[in-house]
Amino acid sequence: MTEPDHSPAVETATNGFEALGLRPELLAAIVGLGYEEPTPIQAQTIPLLMEGRDLLGQAATGTGKTAAFALPILQAITVGETHPETSALIIVPTRELAIQVSEAIWRYGRELGVKVVALYGGQPIFRQLQALSHGVHVIVATPGWAIDHIHRGSLSLGGVRVVVLDEADEMLDMGFAEDIEAILEQVPPERQTVMFSATMPPRIDAIARRHQRDPIRIRIARTASVDGSAPLVRQTAYVVSRHHKAAALGRILDIEAPTAALVFCRTRIEVDQLTETLTARGYRAEALHGGMSQEQRDRVMGRLRSGTAELLIATDVAARGLDVDLLTHVVNYDVPSAPESYVHRIGRVGRAGREGVAITLAEPREQRQLGNIERLTKQKIAVEKVPSVAELRSRQMELTVASLRTALDTDDELLDPFRTAVQSLRSEFDALDVAAAALKLVHDASGATIDEAEIPDVSLRPERPARPVRDHGGERTPTNGATARIYIGLGKLNQIRPGDLVGAIANETRLSGKEIGPIKVADRFSIVGVPESAVDEVIEAIRKTTLKGKKATVRRYSEDGSEVRESREARPGTGPKPWNKPGKPAKQYGGQGRPRR
Repeated sequence: MTEPDHSPAVETATNGFEALGLRPELLAAIVGLGYEEPTPIQAQTIPLLMEGRDLLGQAATGTGKTAAFALPILQAITVGETHPETSALIIVPTRELAIQVSEAIWRYGRELGVKVVALYGGQPIFRQLQALSHGVHVIVATPGWAIDHIHRGSLSLGGVRVVVLDEADEMLDMGFAEDIEAILEQVPPERQTVMFSATMPPRIDAIARRHQRDPIRIRIARTASVDGSAPLVRQTAYVVSRHHKAAALGRILDIEAPTAALVFCRTRIEVDQLTETLTARGYRAEALHGGMSQEQRDRVMGRLRSGTAELLIATDVAARGLDVDLLTHVVNYDVPSAPESYVHRIGRVGRAGREGVAITLAEPREQRQLGNIERLTKQKIAVEKVPSVAELRSRQMELTVASLRTALDTDDELLDPFRTAVQSLRSEFDALDVAAAALKLVHDASGATIDEAEIPDVSLRPERPARPVRDHGGERTPTNGATARIYIGLGKLNQIRPGDLVGAIANETRLSGKEIGPIKVADRFSIVGVPESAVDEVIEAIRKTTLKGKKATVRRYSEDGSEVRESREARPGTGPKPWNKPGKPAKQYGGQGRPRR
């Protein structure tokens, strides 16, 4: 539902896009794409943005916000120039979203001959440089790559009239706060600034106060179902040790038997491993994460929508923008670090009067986070025990019998060939034994006889107190002594900044941005503080990924200074200095290595 709003923009929603005053080329494009009526966020924001107003919008995935900001941008573009000046800059958190937004803008503006380029990692930079040199109307970029091109001198922002920050909360969570500040300092102060965010933490308000002029605030909630009923979502949590999570999820899915489920994981590694595990269990599972090309992503989504795939295993960032109506289940493989993210995820099920199911797997240490979610949603999440082997076997038999009932309800003619075989067997065996043997064959063929081990119940174990964290304006410093240090063999000479390290670790591990730090970036190496409990996970993740296109040497930073001696012997005058000098307080490192302006 949309919050009450008495502006004229709302009244245009029933009159279609034509009533919004869009130019004919845009109307032709959106009609060709099958758009008939503006969504609530489009109806409210398009007229305001066409007037040049700054805007702060809260909207979930699937509400149509890309068109809400793209169409006003295209409305104001001057076409026909051979070397256009960039008039709009759109900043997004990930390359997947950069590709998605740039392709949408091209589709909307192709009748105008709009030139749009996406700036992100994972593609040859010469293509980006070539496109920028020829002039573009609209640039869609991730924060790090926008900064890189600004430093190269290849990105000129002097003519930018509109800046859009899309998924602003996600960018802050990934450690891009200072990159965003630096980018906004490079565009003319009289520009129009538009921000969209799924959640509205205080940091979003702080950015709005610094960089927007009297912004209009709009909040769009999920559209109610057709019959006016609220979404029906059954919320359940299972407390499971990390070692048993994959097996527990497989068993829970066996019990639930979803038609189509979206499983959220924190890291790419976790996505790939879980996809492999569930595929081996007999599920048609597909992976979706940042390591995939857009073509691969499209194929995966096509298989999910066609029913060829029944499970989509995805990272939170990669799943942004997905809107699949046929989903019956959403699974949080880990408890979301922000309660708002939980609400955002489960909003994908329980639509049009259908019941949806939200399942969360919580480790013992994450039980407190479940309480935070309950307080935000004012709804109870039922904590249940992982089904036992006996319960699993009983459920599997129920499903087999249900399949048999369906077969018995089919057209009699389809069963005729089998009746002849049964009549023959009855001359040798008891009819009940024949039926039991047939049922066993069906049951075995379904994979229901795979050996299972009991999963320990840890739901009643005492929870350890959460480790408090201080947030010093972008410096992430755990307040207790449970911090270890990681040595990463890339530094300033490789264009590495603290935000790159925070983003890489937060993307590839279960850590949030606030748990990473302090950070020191030297010329040839970096040292990053992470929770002691996550050291091995971080090291493994960074070894499997790249930073600025380069593989990095990564290991635990030795407290005895062995890396210091090794580096200085190899390159006199270089290498990591001791973290703290005796008798002096610890120096904290954070942000992008630049003074805050």
